[in-house]
Amino acid sequence: MAVLVTGAAGFIGAATSRALLERGEEVVGIDNLNNYYDPALKQARLSSLASRFDNRFRFDRVDFADAEQLRRATDEIDIDRIVHLGAQAGVRYSLENPAAYIQSNLVGHANMLELARARKPRHMIYASSSSVYGGNESLPFRVEDRVDHPLSLYAATKKADELLSESYANLYRIPLTGLRFFTVYGPWGRPDMAMWIFTRALYAGEPLPLFNRGEMRRDFTYIDDIVRGVIACLDGPPADDGDAKAGGSTGPHAIYNIGNSRSEDLMRVVELLEQETGRKALCDPQPMQIGDVKQTFADISAIERDHGFKPSTTIDEGVPRFVAWYREYHGL
Repeated sequence: MAVLVTGAAGFIGAATSRALLERGEEVVGIDNLNNYYDPALKQARLSSLASRFDNRFRFDRVDFADAEQLRRATDEIDIDRIVHLGAQAGVRYSLENPAAYIQSNLVGHANMLELARARKPRHMIYASSSSVYGGNESLPFRVEDRVDHPLSLYAATKKADELLSESYANLYRIPLTGLRFFTVYGPWGRPDMAMWIFTRALYAGEPLPLFNRGEMRRDFTYIDDIVRGVIACLDGPPADDGDAKAGGSTGPHAIYNIGNSRSEDLMRVVELLEQETGRKALCDPQPMQIGDVKQTFADISAIERDHGFKPSTTIDEGVPRFVAWYREYHGL
């Protein structure tokens, strides 16, 4: 029996696949390998997995927003659990290409729920986002908070995914867990994220775009911590016992924040990147971007209580690891 991982060529998807394979699981990964960012990076992640786990890792290029393509690709797979991490990511890109978010995050998520309804896996976990908290001014963000006022289409699609999942959990008793990720970074990360953008700019001698003039705070969460949380949740599906779960559902559906539970000043990250690259940042202060938020901060008490999740990597440890990987990957 296999774990089906969507978005397997993505940052979190590839890292989760690796961890599952390392503990002896069989993994079937799917991804459409779109060009939202350089597909060569996605191929490199897949090559790294295939070279080490070729007998237990299978990859198929599949667009899960195409229901028939998804059905054909998974018909012969004995699916034990599903880790649905594939999505169209990015707050700012949702302003440019909203159709991509509707297709991948809404239609695609519904297709994955239908797959789970048909195949009855022991558990399906899926990626939500800290973006659902929108302009919430109550810190830290708690899973019990209302999230009815998203500031971006991306956030709205992730909130919609949670609602769709709640309905399927109640109608079909499918064990589901949604994970609200907080600013994930680390080796093999995404080129559209601040850590990569800033590092590239430092080595290129270009200005760093600092939105809200750099007056931002983020709950930066290292990839290894994220993956430990994902797998801990995968191993503990919510019980169908009528009790209230994290997030408030009385069905077999839980929602958790998965973050570092530290809100870090963006300029502190810039300082660490300067130290690791040996370059002085040229700063380009810019106004706050539409759809963005000034601060994120995760209350992780629910996932700590239910799954023993305790992140251990500070930015003082994680940033140097990312820069070291970045240099190696780019041959600097």
